[in-house]
Amino acid sequence: MTRDRRILFLGDSFVAGYGDQAGLGWVGRVVAAAHDAGRPLTAYNLGVRRDTSVDVLARWEFEARVRMGAAEASYGVVVGVGTNDMTMQDGRIRVEPGVAVDSLGRLIQTARALGLDVFVIGPPPAGEPEHDERICALSARFAALAREHDVAFVDTATALRATPAWVTEVAAGDGSHPAAGGYAALAGLVLRGGLLAWLD
Repeated sequence: MTRDRRILFLGDSFVAGYGDQAGLGWVGRVVAAAHDAGRPLTAYNLGVRRDTSVDVLARWEFEARVRMGAAEASYGVVVGVGTNDMTMQDGRIRVEPGVAVDSLGRLIQTARALGLDVFVIGPPPAGEPEHDERICALSARFAALAREHDVAFVDTATALRATPAWVTEVAAGDGSHPAAGGYAALAGLVLRGGLLAWLD
């Protein structure tokens, strides 16, 4: 009998796949790869544009609980936040790095208390050098937090800043989000980072 895997993908516009003309984003591509690898799953995409780590922390538990009704299923959480946290707004960073780290830590702890395994996707770059430097610094702090909590983590910012498909598509689009090629590159990073093994 096929295992009933149900995964909640929490985060922002990058989790939602904004800008991908194919409508898949990285989440859709990862789900397709899981099916191809014999690990079918039900994916709940809970990405919301402009959401920060604070926003996701505030809403995620309610959204998770209404999707966790099947006792026979195994559930997990994949979370990708941070890019919006590091955006400048009215001359200030929207969410200070320490607050972002604390928010992700609280989400991990709450998920663990609910019996959920967690996989963290580091924030992708957004196409503006100073913003991307802040994102990379936050990603390093997220990586340290993930090690502290013994949860899986994949850095994306470093590799994607040097990925032609990501860089060119972001520049040709809205300046922050890629199209299909960029999301395919991000999906590849997530898969190589061990998501399929994590599903087991």
